[in-house]
Amino acid sequence: MYRFTLPAAVLVAAASPLWADVPAVATDIAPVHGLVSQVMEGVGTPDLIVPPRSSPHGYAMRPSEARALSGADLVVWVGPSLTPWLADPLQSLASSASHLALMEQPGARVLAFREGATFEPHSHGNEGHEGHEGHDHAEEGHDHDAHGHDDDGHEEHDHEGHDHGDHDDHGHGEKDHDDHGHDDHGHDDHDHDDHGHDDHGHEGHDHAHDGDDPHVWLDPRNGQLWLGQIAEALAELDPENAAQYRENAEAAQAELAVLEEDIAETLAPVKDRPFIVFHDAYHYFEARFDIEARGAISENDARAPGAARVAELRDLVAESGAKCVFAEPQFNPGLIAAVTEGQETGTGTLDPIGADLELGVSFYPELLRGMAQSMSDCLSD
Repeated sequence: MYRFTLPAAVLVAAASPLWADVPAVATDIAPVHGLVSQVMEGVGTPDLIVPPRSSPHGYAMRPSEARALSGADLVVWVGPSLTPWLADPLQSLASSASHLALMEQPGARVLAFREGATFEPHSHGNEGHEGHEGHDHAEEGHDHDAHGHDDDGHEEHDHEGHDHGDHDDHGHGEKDHDDHGHDDHGHDDHDHDDHGHDDHGHEGHDHAHDGDDPHVWLDPRNGQLWLGQIAEALAELDPENAAQYRENAEAAQAELAVLEEDIAETLAPVKDRPFIVFHDAYHYFEARFDIEARGAISENDARAPGAARVAELRDLVAESGAKCVFAEPQFNPGLIAAVTEGQETGTGTLDPIGADLELGVSFYPELLRGMAQSMSDCLSD
């Protein structure tokens, strides 16, 4: 099981006091809320900033969500690559809180977005890097390629020694985590007009799919890693309950290890069957379980595909014999019809956020289990 003692650079905080009460924790998206809920079980409950039926890429916080952020002692979020609009509120509303950006933690596996409407076979492994500052790739503490990914040519990149301030593209690229993470707040180049979006955050938000892919929570190995890191962050703030946090994290890690094997077994019979996804949100899940999408309908999370892209995908469905085209509950299902019309292919739904799941300690494993089952059901038809 994973056990981590966080260096001082990982948490953004002044000297931590001993808390008389359980620390107030704010989380960005439902999968992160689920992980924190597992660690805090029996001690407390985190707050959620972005509702699961809203797109995290662009969202206007309600007053209650802003209050939860301003009252937080710890903020756990994926990072600015997923929610660039959250960087300013973190600085203005939660400047005194500790900040844990999961995507930037040592050991987290980070993959690049794939380019174009169609994906090259095995391209999911070529852009991966695990290990930010201080992580030795020759000495992995856990096997990130347990399901045969060693032959996929995963190229790892060492992030040591680079200045986080060099990044002006949502935090993509190499990061130096010795700067105490304060550059999480410094993304002044983002267009914060995103706050004017409706609750679903799709209108006008252009989340270009290039650089690092922020859908990092869909690799259960990242989830296992973060459970330990979340436990240490909470233990530092709340020593009285440190043993409970660590015990909860270890139990959740064990559950995810079993779940990973179950998912691999579920997907094994359909792993070679072609399918199309709504947008490129599943790279981590596909890479972990060696099951690959052939392409994505949407160029990004906001913009409807043009006629040329639809035509390219229609050709891909026909040529590949795609068994399924997957929609998402947060986005327009009518786009699926444009790709599948007149073709003998099934349709299903994949939900990377867990729109219909109940928040709580079972959320994260149910999210991954449900995704595997949805894939299996549609690709088995």
